[in-house]
Amino acid sequence: MTMGKLKSRSALEEALAIELKHMGLPPFKREFRFHPERRWRFDFAWPEFKVAVEIEGGTWTGGRHNRPGGYAADCEKGNEAALLGWAVYRFTRDDVLSGKAAKVVEKALAVAPKGE
Repeated sequence: MTMGKLKSRSALEEALAIELKHMGLPPFKREFRFHPERRWRFDFAWPEFKVAVEIEGGTWTGGRHNRPGGYAADCEKGNEAALLGWAVYRFTRDDVLSGKAAKVVEKALAVAPKGE
């Protein structure tokens, strides 16, 4: 998937959303609040499968996710998600633009037990 020079996180999320819809995967929720007490949200979520996606912007430019505080916060969020039974897949800009992210999501949904 070539989307030109997408730089912003929202543009990357839109690119992935378009690809996921084109593939005919189950509908997803955007900015899904998964934790009962914290305001944490997933970029994409399939609550019935407990599968989530986070797009990690700025991986090559020293973005928030690569700084100590941001990285620590991401670890806390990811650990809490795992404790609640979520499988969280994290992707970079290159993963989204190459189509790799969508293929991994497709595989994850195929093997995830359907719950809720």
